[in-house]
Amino acid sequence: MLLFAGLGNPGAKYADNRHNVGFMAADAIARRHSFSPWSKKFQAEVAEGMLGGEKVLLVKPLTFMNRSGQAVGEALRFYKLQASDVTVFYDEIELAAGKVRVKTGGGSAGHNGIRSLDQHIGNNYRRVRIGVGHPGVREMVHGHVLGDFSRADRDWLDVLLGAIADNADLLAKGEENGFMNKITLALRDKLQPTGEDDRPPPKAPKTQSHVHQARPQKAIKLPETGPMAAMLKKLFGKD
Repeated sequence: MLLFAGLGNPGAKYADNRHNVGFMAADAIARRHSFSPWSKKFQAEVAEGMLGGEKVLLVKPLTFMNRSGQAVGEALRFYKLQASDVTVFYDEIELAAGKVRVKTGGGSAGHNGIRSLDQHIGNNYRRVRIGVGHPGVREMVHGHVLGDFSRADRDWLDVLLGAIADNADLLAKGEENGFMNKITLALRDKLQPTGEDDRPPPKAPKTQSHVHQARPQKAIKLPETGPMAAMLKKLFGKD
């Protein structure tokens, strides 16, 4: 059995926040793979289903983000699972909006939900980091993650959540690279730049200065008579 946890804050007030993209991912997986209806258990909403031949328990902690580890830890102990059986979906400000990266272990990078999980179950669990972008200024981070996704964001967010749901079975099978590749392909036409295209555009070739472009070339007047004229006619074969 595997445990997939989506992190977020409960309640309509937070439903569309960037901080709740983990909840959104869990909901998308439950819908796409016909999981059981959500019920309340372990201080969380839970749903059961199958992914890639594995039984999976989806968990959305109701303890609020800062205490996510309480709910996940309770479910983990009940089913006698290990941290390595856990996959967590959550928002990541250090990734560009729409990018997804998967890794196991590591630090919390200031994310309170991940910090809580580390405290309750250790850090040897798989993390699906979903990029929501950085506001550019540290002081604006709190308002950014607790702000709602914009209408423009929905263009890529809906595609992203659909791709996560479509390919969640790859995570259950342990095929992290295949999962990330599928997400990248699904978003390729929606997000620019993506992946290896995150490089500055090539510099345009140098063009002639507008001063030189505007300055007409003066015609050189050749002598028509005299020794010079005779020499030029001889050199260039002019009659």
